[in-house]
Formats: sequence, C-alpha cells, structure tokens
Amino acid sequence: MLLRSLITVCAAALLLGACAEPQPPAPPPPPPPAQATSFMVFFDWDRSDLSGQAQSTIQQAANAYKTTGSARVTATGHADRSGPENYNMALSLRRANTVKDALVRNGVPVTAISVIGKGETQPLVPTADGVREPQNRRVEIVVGDQQAVPAIFNDPASYCKALSDKWRQFRNSQVDTVTAAAIAKCEAGNYAAGIPVLEDALITSRMPLPAPGYRWPGRPFTPPN
Repeated sequence: MLLRSLITVCAAALLLGACAEPQPPAPPPPPPPAQATSFMVFFDWDRSDLSGQAQSTIQQAANAYKTTGSARVTATGHADRSGPENYNMALSLRRANTVKDALVRNGVPVTAISVIGKGETQPLVPTADGVREPQNRRVEIVVGDQQAVPAIFNDPASYCKALSDKWRQFRNSQVDTVTAAAIAKCEAGNYAAGIPVLEDALITSRMPLPAPGYRWPGRPFTPPN
C-alpha cells in the first residue's frame, strides 16, 4: 500500500513537471524616445545671410537629421532689441527661412522643416531696448521627434481666441472686414468658419501661428517662403 502511494505521488510529480513548461522571457521594454538635438546659428547685425561657420553648423544639423530619417526639424529665428519690434519679427523669420533653405540644400526634405519667428521676445542675453547683442541674433535648429499635437487644439474656442488676439496684436491699426467677420464667427462659436480665415490672414502676413508648425486641427504645416 505504501509503495503504491509512493508510485502515485511520483507519477503526479512527473506529470506536473511535464506540464509546467518554462515561460518565455518577457519582451524587452521599448527604447526611450530619441532626445532632440539642437544647433545654433548666429548672424551679423541686421543681416540674414549665412557665414561660413553658420553653413558648417547647418551641415551638422542636416547630418543629424539623416541619422534619424524621419524626425521633425524646427528652425526658430530670433533678433536682438536694436530695432522696431515688428521689423525684428520679420527679420527673425527671414533668418529662419534662410536656415531652412540651407537645410533643404543639404538634403533635409522641406516637408520635415517648421519655421518659427520669435523676433526679440526670447533673447539669450537680456538687454535694454535698442541694444545690439550678437548672441541674440540667431536661429536655433532642433532635430527631434516633435510631432505631438499642441494641447491648444483640444479647445477650438481657445485656439480661435488665440488667433484673434494675435491678429489684433499685429494689426491693431488696420481695419480688415474679412478678418473682422472671422473674429465675429469665432466669438459666436462658428469655429470651422472663423479659424481657417484667421490662419490664412496670419500666414499671408508672415506672422507666426499660435501653434507654430501646425494648422487646425493639428495638421503639420510648413510656412511658405
């Protein structure tokens, strides 16, 4: 009787061992997202042409893009505070577009590049108004995955108001019936009719959109030259 019990226990143990096959190892965790890489290009006073050093830096940025193959590239232009604010905004955009054109010549697809102008609003070196500062005359090139849609698109009312405020900021002395009607549509809640008109007005006037590099409802957009 004892022998029979031992045989039964051993048989059960062998059966369980056969069924308990080793589990496959857990898959490795996904790699962390690639960190964005930034480059800086500087300009002479009131100029938007590229020096030899700037062209070398842009080549490095283009090479960094090619190692990723699908990253977004953002060129953000800046100016110092030695001129009128509106002039500096336009100058910062000219600088950013000059860098974009050079990136395209170095093999970066134009559809991968977003251009932003910040004017004199984000200096590297804070100065008083009217001061020339070489480090503030720059374009920052960022190569990295920046395709997340900005949160502002989650609320069409907020985005429409941001468009209206930006238009009023830059065109506060000009009466424009088309944009005035679009602003009225936004205020009435007709966002689908008001938003495209205001976006087109800002783009035509070479003003940065509230979410640079995107149009409603979060579609990537490269400003024209």
